[in-house]
Amino acid sequence: MIDAHCHVDFKEFNKTREKVIRRAQKKLTAIINSGASLGGNRRTLKLVEEYAGFIYGTLGFHPVNASKADSTIINEVLKEININIDSTVAIGETGLDFHHISDKKSKQRQIKVFKSFIELALEHEMPLVVHARDAESKAFEIVKSYHSLEDVVFHCYGGNAETAKLIIEEGYYISLATVICFSKHHQSFIELLELSNLLTETDSPYLSPFKGEKNEPAFVEEVVKKIADVKSLSPREVGKITQKNAIKVFDL
Repeated sequence: MIDAHCHVDFKEFNKTREKVIRRAQKKLTAIINSGASLGGNRRTLKLVEEYAGFIYGTLGFHPVNASKADSTIINEVLKEININIDSTVAIGETGLDFHHISDKKSKQRQIKVFKSFIELALEHEMPLVVHARDAESKAFEIVKSYHSLEDVVFHCYGGNAETAKLIIEEGYYISLATVICFSKHHQSFIELLELSNLLTETDSPYLSPFKGEKNEPAFVEEVVKKIADVKSLSPREVGKITQKNAIKVFDL
């Protein structure tokens, strides 16, 4: 199994990070830590170096941050990604998050930054990790317009089934997070999606499948179990296929 998207660099793990990673190593083949800010990218690179061969990193800038950050910060992030491109397996997370914003200016700001990261992924021929919340169809529309962009992962997908089908038909990937363990909406489209285009993730420290517990990469096992249950397959088979997908997308 592989956790295709998590944030073990976040401060929530400052006191437990080593134990959390050790528990993950006992169950998983690898974890993909996603940079979501300038500092997050730097912390991700340190983890990649410290846990080489187990932790892999993606470097990006979260859209919520993008709607507030000035161009100086964005340019610094893009510059550092360029410098460290050989140490990353994908560009992202990046994308659109319209959940907490409604004004046109902030949305346009997110779209502009999103396109900058798409162009960076194209320049380096890297996969793209997309965060889309309450903007899934818009993010898909933008990504699809870049015809030479091939490997795209819609992480922690929570949109509708119709957009999910379009994403898969385009040859992109959908990553299902631990939220599927308790959300009926997220469970509703599992059976509609082919395993060949699915990845598994925790998005930890968020979305724990266990009440009162902080989420962590080892809990990606619960995603695998839920997918297996819905599709009437064995967890081993689901884990094997989704791991193979992650290895292919991120060229691990």
